[in-house]
Amino acid sequence: MTPLDLWRRYQQHRCAADSVGIEVDISRMMFDESFLSSIASPMNRALEAMAALEGGALANRDEGQMVGHYWLRAPELAPDETIRHDIAGSIESVKRFARDVHGGVIQPERGDGFYVALLIGIGGSSLGPQLVTDALGGVDDAVVVRFIDNTDPDGIERTLAELEETLAQTLTIVVSKSGGTVETRNAMLEVASAYHEAGLSFAKHAVAVTAEDSLLHRQAVGERWLRTFPVWEWVGGRTSVCSPVGLLPAALQGVDIDAFLGGARNGDEATRNPAWRQNPAAVLAAMWHYACATRGKRTMAVIPYRDRLALLGRYLQQLVMESIGKAVDRHGTTVREGLTVYGNKGSTDQHAYVQQLRDGADDFFVTFVRVQRDRAGPSIDVETDVTSGDYLRSLWQGTREALTDNGRESITLTLEELDARTVGALLALFERAVGLYAELIDVNAYHQPGVEAGKIAAGRAVELQRRILAHLRRSSQGGYSAEDIALAIGAVDQMETVDGILRHAAANRHHRVERVLATGEAAVRYRIS
Repeated sequence: MTPLDLWRRYQQHRCAADSVGIEVDISRMMFDESFLSSIASPMNRALEAMAALEGGALANRDEGQMVGHYWLRAPELAPDETIRHDIAGSIESVKRFARDVHGGVIQPERGDGFYVALLIGIGGSSLGPQLVTDALGGVDDAVVVRFIDNTDPDGIERTLAELEETLAQTLTIVVSKSGGTVETRNAMLEVASAYHEAGLSFAKHAVAVTAEDSLLHRQAVGERWLRTFPVWEWVGGRTSVCSPVGLLPAALQGVDIDAFLGGARNGDEATRNPAWRQNPAAVLAAMWHYACATRGKRTMAVIPYRDRLALLGRYLQQLVMESIGKAVDRHGTTVREGLTVYGNKGSTDQHAYVQQLRDGADDFFVTFVRVQRDRAGPSIDVETDVTSGDYLRSLWQGTREALTDNGRESITLTLEELDARTVGALLALFERAVGLYAELIDVNAYHQPGVEAGKIAAGRAVELQRRILAHLRRSSQGGYSAEDIALAIGAVDQMETVDGILRHAAANRHHRVERVLATGEAAVRYRIS
């Protein structure tokens, strides 16, 4: 394809949503007009299905729930007055709380104000807020936002060590819709212990974002935490960033959450366009379908050319893969759908995996994300007539050209600038694209049975550990091998798990478990010291 052909193709296949400052360029995806014709009717049906979802249709049938993340930025669209009132009230409550923290009305137990916020959450309760705060934060943030998003003891300890000097001025936000997420609960207990060790009341430094009457909600009310904020059953974790889950840390940081919500609202309006060729989310969904169903490319490399968007790939991993990765379609037919997402930032990745993207297996497509405006102020020339931002743009263009020259396909999203409004619109764009693509392949985007299966299996392993420890506490002085214990507790079919639990407990001296190796015997034994 000649440069002139590519130019004409760009003019024909660029989708500019000027109202939100986003352009989607699909000209480097090598579909033909027959594909666009074939996708038109399915896309129209998908758009109709999304309109029904926004109107309150039962979308998450596994849990008997509506899916209403679109209402979070347009409460008037919610199907009943109670929901509309709750959303509007939560937004005002978040803004008022942030104002009171910034103004010193709400203060910690000791000190003159909160200057750090620590958000404890996992998955959608953390990935969206992390992306927003990283994309929109700066040196003049009113409150510095930090995160604990795992049950890794070393990671928790590392973060707490970094907060040691400011713990008395740190506000902790615990986010769990159900209130029973074990990773979040574990981290909360570790953080509460750190406050206690410092002679501080955790309750006087804590707020909760959770469903009403959840375990966490009851704890926060009973212990008289500073505040509770709602998240509703009809909001999924991966689409909760426009709820208090994402709004509270952003508002504390100093982000204009009205602009953020307004951008998401405008993004929704642009992506409802029934003329799907002028609808940026529909165009994205169509290209995902082209790449996966037509070309068999089930991997998307996300490469944003802006450091502030470095977390976009991580955010999209959950949004896309948890929504699309399903074993069966809505009719119960096995389909094994999925779209694998990975990526970091450009131009860093040009020195990492772009070599394989150009010359290795052709099993992917790239989504480039770039921003036209380089910075708020002027730039210096690093060479004659060339700024560092000019170089960044050239490196994106060079990478795209190198891929095109070798038959590798890509999409480019261009934002006019990076601010609260465009970040909100960008997230709304991807939320809608995921929903439309799920409709095209007939899977339920709004449940996650595989995640629940993993939680159930983890729960079984914890219960098995309790049985192992109970047996060890009755053991002889010489101890028992893993095989002995598995046989004794009726877990022969879980021998590897039993062995792993014992090894981990002994390595950490958890519950005083220790390893002993009897003279002349090959089998390692375990006992309580």
